[in-house]
Amino acid sequence: MTDVLDLLRPETISPRAKWGSRKLAISELSEIIAEALNLDANEIFSAVMERERLGSTGVGEGVAIPHARIAGLKEPIGAFARLEEPVDFEAIDERDCDLIFLLLAPKEAGVDHLRALAKVSRVMRQEKLREDLRKALSVDAVLAAFTQASKPETTAA
Repeated sequence: MTDVLDLLRPETISPRAKWGSRKLAISELSEIIAEALNLDANEIFSAVMERERLGSTGVGEGVAIPHARIAGLKEPIGAFARLEEPVDFEAIDERDCDLIFLLLAPKEAGVDHLRALAKVSRVMRQEKLREDLRKALSVDAVLAAFTQASKPETTAA
C-alpha cells in the first residue's frame, strides 16, 4: 500500500453521516465494508468493538481510527465517514470525533496492518485535509481531499 486512497472505495465513504454514537458509527461503517466486500458485518463490528475496549482509537483533533484484523481479507481496506454531529470516541484530547476512518486488515497481516494504520494516522494529522474533509459534502469531494493530501509536499512561496 502506497497511499491512503488505496484503502478506500467510493462505496465505503459516507460524507454526511448522522450517527449519534461511537457504537452506531462503528456499526454503520462495519455494514458498509461488509456490503462492499461480501463479509459478515457482525464479525467486523465485534472485532472493532473488541479493539475499542482495549483503548480509545480517538487520536485527537476530531479524528478516530477504529481498526481490527479480520479473517478472509486479502489486503487492508478502509471506510470513511464525516459525521454531521461529532460523537465521543474518548479521544486523547477529549474532543468529540467527526472524522472516522475505519481500517481493517487481514487477520495474519501483522506489519502490513501497522503500516496501514501509521499511514492513515499520518495523513489524518494534516490540518488542511481535516478542514477539506469537514467541508466535503460528497464522495467525490472526500476523494479529492484525500487525493490532494496524498500529493508530495510542495514548497510554500
